[in-house]
Amino acid sequence: MYNVLTLNKISKVGLEKLPADIYSVSDDTKNPDAILLRSFKMHDMELPKSLLAVARCGAGVNNIPLDKCAENGVVVFNTPGANANAVKELVLTALLISSRKIIDSYNWAQALNGTEGIAAAVEKGKSQFAGPEITGKTLGIVGLGAIGVLVANAASALGMKVIGYDPFLSVNGALKLNDSVIYTTNLDDIYNSSDYITVHVPLTPETKEMFCKESFAKMKDGVRIINLARGELVNVDDIKEAITNGKVAKFVTDFPNENTVGIDGIITLPHLGASTPEAEDNCAAMAASETRAYLEDGNIINSVNYPNCVLNKSGKTRVCVLYKNSADAVSEITGVFGGKNITPVNMLSKSKGDFAYSIIDVDADIDESLKNSVESINGVIRVRIINH
Repeated sequence: MYNVLTLNKISKVGLEKLPADIYSVSDDTKNPDAILLRSFKMHDMELPKSLLAVARCGAGVNNIPLDKCAENGVVVFNTPGANANAVKELVLTALLISSRKIIDSYNWAQALNGTEGIAAAVEKGKSQFAGPEITGKTLGIVGLGAIGVLVANAASALGMKVIGYDPFLSVNGALKLNDSVIYTTNLDDIYNSSDYITVHVPLTPETKEMFCKESFAKMKDGVRIINLARGELVNVDDIKEAITNGKVAKFVTDFPNENTVGIDGIITLPHLGASTPEAEDNCAAMAASETRAYLEDGNIINSVNYPNCVLNKSGKTRVCVLYKNSADAVSEITGVFGGKNITPVNMLSKSKGDFAYSIIDVDADIDESLKNSVESINGVIRVRIINH
């Protein structure tokens, strides 16, 4: 029986992926094998020694201590693409509300409640809410991952000229892009030519506050900027100054705070990007499936701190080893098997940065002495034995 701790409310669709006969799921489990969460902040949480996996029902993992988990042999998963359509639809909404003054006009119309001659007042006052159409305008997309590609294709279908930037564009992403989308590896091409810019990149030391005074200076006057990715990608003081001097016409952000709420020119949404029942179901189902694949078979799919590593079952027993990446680690691990006259029938080893993972299938029963021998190797963090 595997124990799963939920730190947020997880969709029933996802939880149903964990069979009740082998999984015990609770929000107060004391010794969990796995954790499922959404936005819960784990940085101050003590990791249980029993913990093997953490699955985030969403793409961003800033709320999870990735290095701490890796050092403790805890594999962290996310669910890339599971909420992409929900975010895409909100980006399209943001494009429209950044142009057509829809929110301002709605608030103005509601304020007419209780007055006489509303119809006449509307006809007289509507001109103050005029705004440009998006058809024929240029949309710059920073980041062509699952969300960025969907946004690019949808905007192109709406008649926009689309230019996308991503130095790490995958082959799969490139194949999904509409032929009309212009691809660039020069971020200045986005800044110089775009009427609208939307950003879809993770928060890293390199991307933090990438939208700042220097980047705004390269943009068209009156550019409209959308950030539904991570709040820290934009320097708030700099964009407020850019709005004041007319460089930025409108800023739509999904991350309101004390410095952005109530500011003329800034539209703040309450982090609605993935807030659809479909996205919550998709993310939870993917997170549960990733957790099962790892706990039951040792396969790693969509990890952010260990390498993806999938091996079809063969042999009688599977040995899974998480360790610090080094030139001689694999030979030392396999040397233990050789010393006990056990020959692997199949094996796969992958690395990701400072950490590595090996799956070794054998046609033999594995006793504690072999496990202890592998665990004693310098750099080995955790060893798991899974019987097929």
